[in-house]
Amino acid sequence: MKLLLSTLVLLSVLCAGGLAAESGAKPNVLFLFSDDQRADTIGALGNTVIRTPALDALVGRGTAFTRAYCMGANQGAVCVPSRAMLMSGRTLFRVNEQLHGQTTWPEKFAAAGYTTFITGKWHNGGESALRSFQRGKAVFLGGMGDPYKLPLQDIGEARTFANKRVSGGHSVQVFTDAAVEFLREQKGTAPFLCYVAFNAPHDPRIAPKEYREKFYGHEPPAPANFLPVHPFNNGEMTIRDEALAPWPRTPEIVRQHLADYYAYIEFMDAQIGRIIEALQASGQAEKTIVVFASDHGLAIGSHGLFGKQNLYDHSMHAPLVLAGPGIPQGRRSDALCYLLDIFPTLGALAGVPAPEGSEGRSLIPVATGQAETSRAVILTAYTKVQRALREDRWKLIVYPQINKTQLFDLKADPLELHDLAADPQHAEEVRRLTARLHKEQAEAGDNLPLSTATPQPAEFTFPSGKRSGKVKSIE
Repeated sequence: MKLLLSTLVLLSVLCAGGLAAESGAKPNVLFLFSDDQRADTIGALGNTVIRTPALDALVGRGTAFTRAYCMGANQGAVCVPSRAMLMSGRTLFRVNEQLHGQTTWPEKFAAAGYTTFITGKWHNGGESALRSFQRGKAVFLGGMGDPYKLPLQDIGEARTFANKRVSGGHSVQVFTDAAVEFLREQKGTAPFLCYVAFNAPHDPRIAPKEYREKFYGHEPPAPANFLPVHPFNNGEMTIRDEALAPWPRTPEIVRQHLADYYAYIEFMDAQIGRIIEALQASGQAEKTIVVFASDHGLAIGSHGLFGKQNLYDHSMHAPLVLAGPGIPQGRRSDALCYLLDIFPTLGALAGVPAPEGSEGRSLIPVATGQAETSRAVILTAYTKVQRALREDRWKLIVYPQINKTQLFDLKADPLELHDLAADPQHAEEVRRLTARLHKEQAEAGDNLPLSTATPQPAEFTFPSGKRSGKVKSIE
């Protein structure tokens, strides 16, 4: 029965549009990428508070990958390596975060005859942006700032920067306007790759007033795994993201932050709706693969944290939805995958070969039911202070600087609230997963020891009452 079902799914996919190899036509790609968006912030995927009609519709006509992960970062600005891994297909310890000397997936799409276009946040060096895209408008190369005052630039037909600001209001709307303008120009004479990288819902979260007003007196509840403070020193306790709210955290402050966060996502969703409408009006929708993803998640009160500089699921887990020719409709896959698997999937659908060094894997077999998963485990890492390994059921997090280990049973405890590492009944599980973590580190090129002879104190004194003291600064 299972084999029959998989065969029927695959046949329906091929009949609906098919792979490039089957039809001879290369599909267009519209890639929508958000910034700092938790995986649990889409209405159709279970959030009953947020209103995301555009993303809900995309989920309904595509496949949602509910276990997609950022592999981590070697710096506080997690978005930088996340985007570098996305664009190159390389894993964390083999990617150059400025993409120097590395051919990107958009370059390979251009070599295959695609018109490539970018708008929004790049964050991996100007030279690599010019190499990766033939055209671009309202491109932001650096970190985040006031969304009304970003230094935006154009990539002209000659692939040079015009060194001028692009005006037009809120950056999210400016990026949307640029994407809509590009889509309106497409006549089907050549396939296109349109990459739209929003700076939402990254802070500062300044959504238009009408979106924020919807949450006045109706702030979202604090996360179910809310804590006033993180219970031990995870190695990154007062970085910029963590200083966005006072210690100890309170449910009221967290709810205010979540209201701004949700309002910003709802505003972005409305702009995504505009882009999808422009795609439909262009006559290209039936032959366009639409991708929605984010670079990673965020804490905002979960486990007493606010940023993404940790390896809990709320911070490394990201939304991922694909819809269009070659993608089954209305499916959800719980296969473990990395965000760096997205472009290899698009390459398989479009008949575009991978750039040298790409390590990502196509998700088509799991999307079509031919395979249950393409990865048995996911390795995540944050600088020299955290390493984690997750399987279908179990997750191990190691803090080498303080010689601490956490073990979570994600089937029984998806919110990662009950650490089982010290329970003698789970000692063998800890040993097994630690050995597997060592193995995955070696294969990934990560040589960080998982313990130290001179551990730092696990206790941490939090700044009290207000943002105080010196904190590190990232963008």
